[in-house]
Amino acid sequence: MIAITLPDGSRREFESAPTVGDVAASIGAGLAKAALAGKVDGRLVDTSFRIEQDAELAIVTEKSPEALDILRHSTAHLLAQAVQRLFPGAQVTIGPVIDNGFYYDFAYERPFTPEDLPAIEAEMQKIVKEAHAVSRSVKSRDDAVAYFKGLGEHYKAEIIESIPANEDLSLYTQGEFTDLCRGPHVPATDKLRAFKLMKVAGAYWRGDSNNQMLSRIYGTAWLNDKDLKAYLHQLEEAEKRDHRKIAKAQDLFHLQEEGPGLIFWHPKGWAIWQVVEQYMRKVYRDSGYQEVRCPQILDVTLWQKSGHWDNYKDNMFFTESEKRTYALKPMNCPGHVQVFNQGLHSYRDLPIRYGEFGACHRNEPSGALHGILRVRGFTQDDGHIFCTEDQIESEVRAFHEQALKVYGHFGFEDVQIKIALRPESRLGDDATWDKAENALRSALGAAGVQWEELPGEGAFYGPKIEYHLKDAIGRTWQLGTMQVDFMMPGRLGAEYVDASSQRRHPVMLHRAIVGSMERFIGILIEHHAGHMPAWLAPIQAVVMNITDAQADYVDEVRKSLMNQGLRVSADLRNEKIGFKIREHTLQRVPYLLVVGDREKEHGVVSVRSRSGEDFGNMTVADFVARVAAESSAA
Repeated sequence: MIAITLPDGSRREFESAPTVGDVAASIGAGLAKAALAGKVDGRLVDTSFRIEQDAELAIVTEKSPEALDILRHSTAHLLAQAVQRLFPGAQVTIGPVIDNGFYYDFAYERPFTPEDLPAIEAEMQKIVKEAHAVSRSVKSRDDAVAYFKGLGEHYKAEIIESIPANEDLSLYTQGEFTDLCRGPHVPATDKLRAFKLMKVAGAYWRGDSNNQMLSRIYGTAWLNDKDLKAYLHQLEEAEKRDHRKIAKAQDLFHLQEEGPGLIFWHPKGWAIWQVVEQYMRKVYRDSGYQEVRCPQILDVTLWQKSGHWDNYKDNMFFTESEKRTYALKPMNCPGHVQVFNQGLHSYRDLPIRYGEFGACHRNEPSGALHGILRVRGFTQDDGHIFCTEDQIESEVRAFHEQALKVYGHFGFEDVQIKIALRPESRLGDDATWDKAENALRSALGAAGVQWEELPGEGAFYGPKIEYHLKDAIGRTWQLGTMQVDFMMPGRLGAEYVDASSQRRHPVMLHRAIVGSMERFIGILIEHHAGHMPAWLAPIQAVVMNITDAQADYVDEVRKSLMNQGLRVSADLRNEKIGFKIREHTLQRVPYLLVVGDREKEHGVVSVRSRSGEDFGNMTVADFVARVAAESSAA
């Protein structure tokens, strides 16, 4: 008898080895129909997988967290089958799952175009209706190579030839289409109901520009039509909110070919930057941080000692002078250790907190650059805390409270917490990593925080807490981090004297709340769709005259508001007031102040918002108080 233990603790026994599908059917016809895959002793398998010994089993349905990836991977195969039906001779290469969907690369006699997508998508729908069963088979590496060469699939054969000869490979077949895949897949093509092809692009074979250019087709797939429509609507909203378009309309910044991944900030954009920076500088000051400034380039020997050379040099820029090689700093942490090292510290001095708006440079691939969201030159609200092990928990808790307050002030209320754990390439031994990871768990647990863990996604020198913020249209952005580092202080000679007069290495906590200032401002622009709250807006108010008779009074009001700290401009053009109001509304200026003869006579301004709300007449002092109240309430 074979005993199967289900997630609720119940057991079912079978005289012979059952498949995952058999177990689902024994529970109920509804579950058998809903089953997409199984999880046997923690391993994802197909519903056709036969369970040969006692095991724990969970049936994967659309409600399971693994369902989306399985559906998307299966839809990639659906795409490949449709392409080969419509374009005989097209070779398949790779087709992985990505965020929100999948893609597949094809080699064909001509590049695919957007005009090809409707026909391919229609063929995919046809295959869904044909309800082909999806079956798995196993071949040796050499048999698999011969099989795909026989089909004319030379790219697939090349992939398989790079796999060790002693490995057996799984192949999946649906109808006339067979592909190499690890799986699992849905049991039949009619399980794939909500998908859409999105775009085509070029991609070099194996990412090497010396190889042939392939056609990449991107698609998205979801559990149901409702989720698909919601995602497509989100994309439409994201297009409207694209920070690059808004920046051009509002004259905030620009990028150009001579400085790829580097930003030219215009006065209005730099005004937003300064608001964010000065706000964060106050957060530093109020939280006990001392602001420092470290060099942009440092000799590579320092980066070798810190561990960046072995783990990060491919992402760094280098330069030479007088036969010495220097690196532009990709991170601020080694510089902060040098500041700490100037003088011997007592345990009574700890924690010592340094903060820096540190400019960093990273050699990002040109294809990954995206507006100001992914750049090569950026500035971080970077901070490092040197403390004892006993101080980790209190410092992490204080940072957590500080970060949530900042995010709320900028308009982000939905924040998810995750811990990124040890990566494959890392410094230190497992015992040290255990200690570092458990320190973060303990601190979050003490703060009453729930979190998700991300295996393999930590920095090479330590695990980190990540703050993931959901924006106004439901997208999630990873921003702040708190990393615990037992490695770098020792590698760079940081020491303090403990209570027993012994020299010890401090723990180093790497922390940032907004992270890259450039990226954060891009996110803010898209989150608010350019309609920045008054305290963040580059121009908070525009003062406009109705006729030339009020020009002097407009200038008087503008100067008065500026003297009280507001960012204000005046519009004295010989245009109708309705035209001026429409233009500045399109510019998303929070407040429009209109001045006519009556306002001039009574020493007031007529105040309206960009949304069209009329607040009536106010004195300059009352208007300043209104804006100040909004800022403090944010």
